[in-house]
Amino acid sequence: MERLTKRQQEVYEFISEKIHSRGYGPTVREIGSAFNISSPNGVMCHLRALEKKGLIIREANMSRAITLASDTPENRGLPLAGRIAAGMLHEAIEQNERVDFGEMFGSDDMFVLEVSGDSMIEDQIADGDYVVCRKQDTAQKGQIVVALTDDNEATLKRWYPEGNRIRLEPANSSMKPIYVDNARVLGVVTGVVRQVR
Repeated sequence: MERLTKRQQEVYEFISEKIHSRGYGPTVREIGSAFNISSPNGVMCHLRALEKKGLIIREANMSRAITLASDTPENRGLPLAGRIAAGMLHEAIEQNERVDFGEMFGSDDMFVLEVSGDSMIEDQIADGDYVVCRKQDTAQKGQIVVALTDDNEATLKRWYPEGNRIRLEPANSSMKPIYVDNARVLGVVTGVVRQVR
């Protein structure tokens, strides 16, 4: 691979940091602003050089469509090593696949919240876990939702509309449900991520 100039290295690191911290690349304007490059054409010269050197891939006619060449689909995600028994014992068979959680959870209508408290522990959602939610304003009875009350308080609970009130049900038998006249669904939980400490 051809060596990068100091500025090309800096631009590449900036692009990489933006992609990894927020999930998508910077615009030409953002790059220009970060490096005091007043001309969009000046930024494009750096992008063309990085593309030519095989470090980035750009989609035509899309302002934010810069991806890192090292993040190609075959390199993304974590290795799927196989299946593990949590019940009966099974023969260990190694697999050669990858699981990209970004594909499962990476669409624009998803968001993540860090859980604070233990009101959902019986649904295996503990303090410090991250819940992945799909943005939507409706939910089916019994779904785990992010709900916003009229007092502008957000909570993670099971959703039960009951006539002229809503029951926000914790998954913790030591806690009582919350009853409100009105609440909005902000999202429905689709996944939980736990970092084992």
